[in-house]
Parts: sequence; C-alpha cells; structure tokens
Amino acid sequence: MPIQPMPVEPLPAQITEASDPAPELLAFVDFKWLMAGEGHRIDLDRLQIEPEYAHACLALAAGSTSVTLRQAAQRLVSTAGVSASNRRAGP
Repeated sequence: MPIQPMPVEPLPAQITEASDPAPELLAFVDFKWLMAGEGHRIDLDRLQIEPEYAHACLALAAGSTSVTLRQAAQRLVSTAGVSASNRRAGP
C-alpha cells in the first residue's frame, strides 16, 4: 500500500508584526556579530546601560578597517540611540 502524503496548509500570505524583529534588535545583533568577527566580544546588556562601555565599543568599531562594521555602528547610534550618553531607566 503506497504512503499518502499528509496535506500541507498553505503559508499565510502576510507575516504578522509579532514575528518581525524590531529594527533596534537587528542593529544590536548585527553589531555584536560583526565585532565578534574582529575579535571583540560585546555584552549587549552593558552596551545598552553603560555609557563608557558603549563609547569604547563604538570607538573600536570606528577604528575598524571594515566598512560594514563602521556602518553597523552608525546604525546602532541612529536606530537604537546608543551613544556615550545613553542610559536606560532603572533602579
């Protein structure tokens, strides 16, 4: 007896907003992995809450020979608002 294929439901024509990552998240992830490619480990939590750490990371990226990394750093500043004066509200 031949095996019958299971019916497959068609994929939705539109992806919902809930499945789209926030542009800020993409900027952070891109920056982290591009920096890793240059040998620098990035702590994303610290990057978001410690201005001195953020400044140091952005300075490293600015001095990179990688145009892609320098552009990712700029996107991080413009999209996610990371800068040396960035602070997250907290206790």
